[in-house]
Formats: sequence, C-alpha cells, structure tokens
Amino acid sequence: MPRLMLSDEFWSKLEKILLQEAIYNKRNLRMTVEGMLYRMRVGCPWRDLPEAFGSWNSIYKRFNAWSLSSKWLRIFKALSIDPDC
Repeated sequence: MPRLMLSDEFWSKLEKILLQEAIYNKRNLRMTVEGMLYRMRVGCPWRDLPEAFGSWNSIYKRFNAWSLSSKWLRIFKALSIDPDC
C-alpha cells in the first residue's frame, strides 16, 4: 500500500490547502485523506476500506461533509492551479 500513498512532499502541499479550507488538523487527518483517495482510486465500497485508514464510517461521513460544503471542489481547484507535471 505505501506506493499508492501520498509522498511527504505532496502531503505538505495538500495539508496547507486543507488548512486554508478550515479543515481541522486532527492527528489522523492524513490517514483520513489517504482513505478517501484510496477509495476513489480503487472504487471499493466504503465498508471495504482497509482498517489501516481508520473507521470507514468516520471517513465516509467526513467525505460527505466536505463534498456537501464544496470543500473538495475548492481543494481540487487549488491543486489544479499548480499542477505537478
């Protein structure tokens, strides 16, 4: 699974954007985001997320909350400003 995870360099960029979006920096924020991205890459049901990411239900609820408040849209727009070619 490590090769599918975000590099430390990319995570530091993403973390700054998340904090600008008023996303609270909890101690498990990185694993929560990794779980969301893993689920999007693999296409598995939320319940099938590996336990290494944490509680699937917590990740699902946070993903839905960020989606409903358009935080994901603003995050992706911010990432597209400085693409990593």
